[in-house]
Amino acid sequence: MRESVIYQEILTEGRTEGRTEGRTEALLEVAKNLLNSGMPLEEVARMTKLTVEQLEQLQTQEESDKQQ
Repeated sequence: MRESVIYQEILTEGRTEGRTEGRTEALLEVAKNLLNSGMPLEEVARMTKLTVEQLEQLQTQEESDKQQ
């Protein structure tokens, strides 16, 4: 019975982490699309609740990916 409780706790924690990661990935994808459409960085930050630093890092990563 004890294993069942521990298993359920781990399963719940895993689901929560998975949902959080999924939301983050989706938000970053939206931010990429907004930036690629020419929307100003500050506006994307306001709409997505990401920081300007996160968006700058995303832009740098995108530019790096395009060069490869």
